[in-house]
Amino acid sequence: MQKSFEALMIVSFGGPESHAEVMPFLERVTRGKPVPRERLLEVAEHYYHFDGKSPLNAQNRALKQALEKEFLKRNIGLPIYLGNRNAAPFIVDELREMKAKNITRALGFFTSSMSSYSGCRQYRENIAEAQAEIGDGAPQIEKIRAFFNHPLYIQTVSARLQECLSKFSMEKRDSHFIFTTHSLPISMAKNCDYAEQYKNSSELVAAANVLQPDQVTFAFQSRSGSPHIPWLGPDVNEVVKNIPKGSKKNIIFIPIGFVSDHMEVIYDLDCEAREHVENHGFQFARVKTAGTHPLFIEMICELVAERLQHDQPRRYLGSLGARVDVCPPDCCLKG
Repeated sequence: MQKSFEALMIVSFGGPESHAEVMPFLERVTRGKPVPRERLLEVAEHYYHFDGKSPLNAQNRALKQALEKEFLKRNIGLPIYLGNRNAAPFIVDELREMKAKNITRALGFFTSSMSSYSGCRQYRENIAEAQAEIGDGAPQIEKIRAFFNHPLYIQTVSARLQECLSKFSMEKRDSHFIFTTHSLPISMAKNCDYAEQYKNSSELVAAANVLQPDQVTFAFQSRSGSPHIPWLGPDVNEVVKNIPKGSKKNIIFIPIGFVSDHMEVIYDLDCEAREHVENHGFQFARVKTAGTHPLFIEMICELVAERLQHDQPRRYLGSLGARVDVCPPDCCLKG
């Protein structure tokens, strides 16, 4: 008989924490990908702008601590680990520690709300590679479903939007709202439901906050790779250029495709997009990502409970349904 789950692993991207770590980190990220050296050096400057330190690792540690407190309150007896693809603590090291503690089966919470190669399948490949390196007795990790349309995720983003409006004293009627997520190569996007999930999630938030259709645009950001390879668009900065001057006072960004304020948010939006917005005569504001919002923590606990107790409802909003627990073989192929 298969043992029940004995732990939870937060599986994430990772980031550098010093100037010296930036280039080795970026080389790990782009290994095997057609990313020009010039683009690598350009992105490195984004990190150097913040002294070489990505905020992602600290935010994931805060997420782990918040979950540990909530697990204790809810009597969820699972220790929590954090394993990264591209920076310490690496997935393989966390699996080794789990094996040393005789943990054989764990749940995996991937820090991506939507399904794509980078946000789902590649993490599963990373785990499989780590298991192969460890050999016999490597813990089994079973992914928790994507949560782009979970009611508590929609409520979390909505709560962050209301916080933003209040903080900057901005009126909805005076604002244009740009939903954003990370762009993907079109060849990759054809093999997953990423774009559809993104639009569905955004539309759910827009409806929950009574945003009018002419106030909302869906955009993509942070593309990389060869300029000759087509990626999903429109780009967020092109969208800003096409908003008629004088039509609204404010442009408010909702980075719904990101669950923490990492480099693609604090540089690509808070620095680059802000400059475009202000140069075009608008006021800039950006909604915080989910982070450790209590509703987001509650959502993760609910997703864990789904797997621990099979009689739990699998909640979702919209028309796309609850994502499956076990990905089919052809899911989210690289393209």
